[in-house]
Amino acid sequence: MPKPANNKTTTLLTILWLSLLTGTLDGAAAILLNLSLGPETIFRYIASGIFGRAAFEGGPEMVVSGVIFHYLIAILFTTVFYRLYPMFNTVFKNKYIVAIVFGALAWVVMNIIVVPLSKIGSHPIKIEDVLTGLFALILCLGLPVATVADKRNK
Repeated sequence: MPKPANNKTTTLLTILWLSLLTGTLDGAAAILLNLSLGPETIFRYIASGIFGRAAFEGGPEMVVSGVIFHYLIAILFTTVFYRLYPMFNTVFKNKYIVAIVFGALAWVVMNIIVVPLSKIGSHPIKIEDVLTGLFALILCLGLPVATVADKRNK
């Protein structure tokens, strides 16, 4: 009879598959919301946060770099939010409110802190981009993390 996985292993596996889910959902949302750009341009844009203009001038390795960076960011946000879920749920007492807060926090961190500090730099923020970005992050990151964390923490 196989030995049951310990709690740390179960948590790690949960965070890993959940990160794959959130990264894939968010990537798909970015592609669908920017159909005119195409996936290659979206992932080059992500890579440009590290490589600057070279991301748009380089070969396929820049697209792959963008995909890798995208999933690393998804892993980071998923891990932090999953681990902080019990604290947020204590305050808000509703997984759907927590999902909204997580999506909003992710948007703020990425668009107000990370992107301006990256090689992309500051850029004007349009209200329609804020609303679609928030909605996408709530649905693709906040909701899956809050739903799974709520189920696992009961």
